[in-house]
Amino acid sequence: MADVSVEQIINQLLEESPARNFMESVDIAINLKNIDLNQPKNRVDEEIILPGGLGKELNIGVFAKGDIAMQAKQSGAKHVFDDADLQTMKEDKAFAKKIADECDFFIAETQFMPIIGKTIGTVLGPRGKMPVPLLPGKTVGEMIQAKQSAVRIRSKDKMTFHVSIGRRNMPPEKLAQNIETVISRLERALVKGKHNIKSVYVTTTMGKSVRVM
Repeated sequence: MADVSVEQIINQLLEESPARNFMESVDIAINLKNIDLNQPKNRVDEEIILPGGLGKELNIGVFAKGDIAMQAKQSGAKHVFDDADLQTMKEDKAFAKKIADECDFFIAETQFMPIIGKTIGTVLGPRGKMPVPLLPGKTVGEMIQAKQSAVRIRSKDKMTFHVSIGRRNMPPEKLAQNIETVISRLERALVKGKHNIKSVYVTTTMGKSVRVM
């Protein structure tokens, strides 16, 4: 990190970016270096729980039935899907794509995972939205709550990629915590750690960009 704290950088960004008539997101742009992303093993694909949250409600889809489906609905899942819904998605790819774009994350009972892979894996996979399995010892409510603060960073084969880390109306210290968490996780995921990071910039949706590192 630079000598200036991340929180100071956030304050600078907000001061220099005029307020808009909608709630802007706060994003970071990550630029890598000295790494061959044509090699899949070098690519970044990490899910990160942000300590400061995202400042908004995410749309979460759950593949479940019975009591777990009921718990998912009670816990705020946007959609709950069963076997019949999966069959519909298999037959209607336009519907499957609509659901994939509408939901930020998916959770699935483990029994659904192989079926999802075979039926709509080609829709969810490229979007980085294959469901997280509901593992023993976890309740669907706990997982939905955790997902509300989660983001995924994916480089694919691009040296520059972006991730949202919150909203403009969040306290600067929470935005700073989120940025530091993402960078720390990114360093651990890269072959040469911070030496593979060329730069990181933070920006609001329509504001200016300020360099973080």
